[in-house]
Amino acid sequence: MIFPLSGMLFGAVFGALRAKSKGGKPKDMLQWGAVFAIIFGLIGMFILIFLQRSL
Repeated sequence: MIFPLSGMLFGAVFGALRAKSKGGKPKDMLQWGAVFAIIFGLIGMFILIFLQRSL
């Protein structure tokens, strides 16, 4: 269960920093953070499913 949560946290931080580096406003940072959190959360979910099925 830790992979999706850590992926979402990492994605939110990464997305917000990416938006800030491109000169984004706070709403842009929230949107980019949410999108990257969803993407990295899904990647973490697939990793978790793969590890659970392989053991």
